[in-house]
Amino acid sequence: MTHQIRPLDDQDEPALLRDQFRQLLRYRALLAGGVLVGLLGGGFLALSGDDTYTAAGEVQVRSATADPFATGASADKGINIGSERQTAVSDTVGDLAAGTLLKQGDDVTARKLLAGLQVTNPPNTLTLRFSYTGATPEQARARAEALANAYLAHRKARTEESIDNMADGYRAQLEPLEEKRDLLEERTGVGAADDVSSARANIIVSISELSRKISELKALDTTPGYLNKKPVAPTTPAGAGLPLLLGLGAVVGLALGLLLSWVRLVFDPAVRSPRELVRSLGAPLLGTLPRERAAAGTLLAIGRSGSRLAEEYRAVAFRLAYDPSFAERRRLLVTAPRGDDTAAKAAAVNLAAAFAEMGRDVLLVEADLRTPSLAHDLGPAAHEVRPPRWAADDGDRGWPAGARSNVDVPGSGAFALVAGVTADNVPRTLTSASVGRIVAEADRPGAVVIVLAPPVLSYADAVALVDRVEGVMVVCDPREVHRSDLERIREIIGASGGSVLGALLHTGRGRLRRADRRRKSPRRRTGGPGGPAADADAPEVTGSPDETMGLRSFTLPGARR
Repeated sequence: MTHQIRPLDDQDEPALLRDQFRQLLRYRALLAGGVLVGLLGGGFLALSGDDTYTAAGEVQVRSATADPFATGASADKGINIGSERQTAVSDTVGDLAAGTLLKQGDDVTARKLLAGLQVTNPPNTLTLRFSYTGATPEQARARAEALANAYLAHRKARTEESIDNMADGYRAQLEPLEEKRDLLEERTGVGAADDVSSARANIIVSISELSRKISELKALDTTPGYLNKKPVAPTTPAGAGLPLLLGLGAVVGLALGLLLSWVRLVFDPAVRSPRELVRSLGAPLLGTLPRERAAAGTLLAIGRSGSRLAEEYRAVAFRLAYDPSFAERRRLLVTAPRGDDTAAKAAAVNLAAAFAEMGRDVLLVEADLRTPSLAHDLGPAAHEVRPPRWAADDGDRGWPAGARSNVDVPGSGAFALVAGVTADNVPRTLTSASVGRIVAEADRPGAVVIVLAPPVLSYADAVALVDRVEGVMVVCDPREVHRSDLERIREIIGASGGSVLGALLHTGRGRLRRADRRRKSPRRRTGGPGGPAADADAPEVTGSPDETMGLRSFTLPGARR
């Protein structure tokens, strides 16, 4: 089975959005912190601010008219509602309202009075809405009513002033006409000329017209408008209440948390998704180890009944078994990028057990010659056997020939283990002819050789073995490995003549468990197999089953579970 690495489809926008949203949800602490800050801010605004009250009154504006009931009379003749709104918030209206309030015992300046006023105009109406926000309900009502009445009084005075000015202008025109009329009346007699009588008649007509206009101005209805809705004292404080402010704070806090998560995501060097891991490593994702909190003090998950972790290891082993790149050589190098290689040890041991369960002749080689611990971690499951015939013939009793043992897998068979030992010259030992003969055992029909190497970016030991073991599987924690690390691993292994068969993901131990492991590490070096130290250091491979690729779990005929 070949693994086709599907390139990232930049046009698959729904998938990309879902992927980005899942990546943002990785930073739950930032999201929760943002929501908490928003809730605290909303609660502070709701509890620390003084209560304010808003009272409103509505004034209908009208223009002066001679006969409001006449046909065709229009109430909005000559009214510019925008200008009237500006007049309502002018200093003149403020001074008038302040003078009225001073008589009522409310000493307030016009500037302070206008600061709490808001005048609005409902669409398609000649109505002005006076809203005033005060410290008490009665203050808000009284000041809103005073401002509305002051506006009406100012508009009425302005209208009457305009009428008086126009009437004075007509009277100024009327006085010379009356003087001229009196002069012509003195000249009028029995023998008066016709032109004198005609001029006198024209003057009388002009005087009559001006007198009529003055009379019409005096008869105008100068009512500036009506207070249709008187302000009343409010019963509840104005503004948003505690529930609304908390809701707004939560929304703003969530937006802040998403922004911080996005910034953290942009600058996060870790692998953000399986798709990005595949692209950086240049190899498929073999699987993701599920979370399992078993109490067993051994690396072996295969052999435990009902273990989801064991089924995932079996699925990975079957996938490798049918991979042409692995089936041709049947050699697998298991390593981690850097740091703790406990998960890589567990993966190597369980893959060896899974291949043994398939009926393969499996040899597991621990190539960690700096801090070897695999035999100790396996405990009583590993027992020594006689060295191979070629090692006995050569008289070689050192590593790797003299360190062979068998590991029993409950209900699944057994596999051979070449445990690592401390070496003075690690590179020379790993490139020796003995290691070549051990790895060459994979050439036998039905044989599989799995080599466990130290982290590839910490030591060059894994690189020294790539020319003998071409297929490499990287076991890593996606939350800790960086994209640059995966790219460097791909380049190193490719330059050494090998190929990355795939990646196996796991979720490492929490910070507390890592601290416990560091505290108990001296006991592991002194404790016996299967002792308390071995139980404390038993690996716990965890992961998210949601990210596991769709792999089938096979049960071979005759295999014991």
